[in-house]
Amino acid sequence: MDAQLKRGVLDLCVLSQLRKRDMYGYELTETIASELEITAGTLYLVLKRLKDNAYVETYLVESSSGPARKYYHITPEGLRYQEAGKKEWEQFVERTGRLL
Repeated sequence: MDAQLKRGVLDLCVLSQLRKRDMYGYELTETIASELEITAGTLYLVLKRLKDNAYVETYLVESSSGPARKYYHITPEGLRYQEAGKKEWEQFVERTGRLL
């Protein structure tokens, strides 16, 4: 898939996964990479941007199998942003589908 197409929708994909449940970075990478070709480095840049914009917040959970994991949680502002973005995406797909 073209990098420009992915770049425009990655924030929405991450927030949509976090709507389902809190996840840690590697888990998010694996989930999204199962559908889109993405590197962990790219995903962590997305997570940093989402955190800087207050769409997600983080917390640590101790792990019995290694270091503590940083979990990501969607904020109320992130929920609003995700809902608006999803509607906009659906309209975009519908309209471009008619043109294609």
